[in-house]
Amino acid sequence: MKAQPFQDKVVIVTGASSGIGKALALRLAGAGTLQALAARNAERLDALAVECRRLGGDAVALPTDVSDEAGCRNLIEQTVERYGRIDALINNAGFSQGAALADLPDLTVFKQVLAVNLLGVVQCTYYALPHLKATGGRIVNIASLGGKVGVPGNTSYSASKFGVVGFSDALRMELTRTGVSVTVVCPYWVVTEFEEHLLDAQGRPAGPGGRACYTDTMMTADRCAQITLDATWRRRREVVMWPGPAAAWLKLLAPGLLDRIVLQTMLRMVTRRRTQAKADS
Repeated sequence: MKAQPFQDKVVIVTGASSGIGKALALRLAGAGTLQALAARNAERLDALAVECRRLGGDAVALPTDVSDEAGCRNLIEQTVERYGRIDALINNAGFSQGAALADLPDLTVFKQVLAVNLLGVVQCTYYALPHLKATGGRIVNIASLGGKVGVPGNTSYSASKFGVVGFSDALRMELTRTGVSVTVVCPYWVVTEFEEHLLDAQGRPAGPGGRACYTDTMMTADRCAQITLDATWRRRREVVMWPGPAAAWLKLLAPGLLDRIVLQTMLRMVTRRRTQAKADS
């Protein structure tokens, strides 16, 4: 029988307790992958590890806050202690704050977003690099279309994801001829719990009403995971999901028009959330 991609490979997935990370873990489990699952929610991680083993892979739950450098180092060390090597690192952990910069009472949450979304990627990658070089492994950084096009009301998120894209591009060049590939993935909206966890200016989560921004045409987490894993296996440089390619051209050719389109899109999202909040109250 022909081996599946990622069969018997050792893969670390951060932000694995929900959303895209969970979908990645479940798909990898079905391929017989050996996984280290990282996130802050230990209970969810434990349940996911059990499900991954049921699907035919092996998995260990390693509760980790990627904003903590020592935690990232421990994640890598525990993975190597259990499996002996690392074949791929998927940096997926992230969250956001939905508020204009001027409306923030202070920069506490802004800095937390940068610490998780950007420094978490840097720290996990730094400690995993020696092991990835030994296996000619793969690094996958989940960025966002918000790392290609600025998103008003999400300045911390855009800053962090632009940083992830730049970090990935620079690191890829540094790793030329080492055998290690760097893939950066830029999804558009994906239907997950992400918007429920979106924090407002005071640091309060949106709750179930946050999902009001989603539509039936938006990508599922499983579909995003499928695209990501295919790109990872093929060692693709970058995946920018639709409408990213069109936005990239507009940014070059008609940046003012792109700004207006983005503003209108975000206004519609905010209106949906407010309407849902009123319905729930």
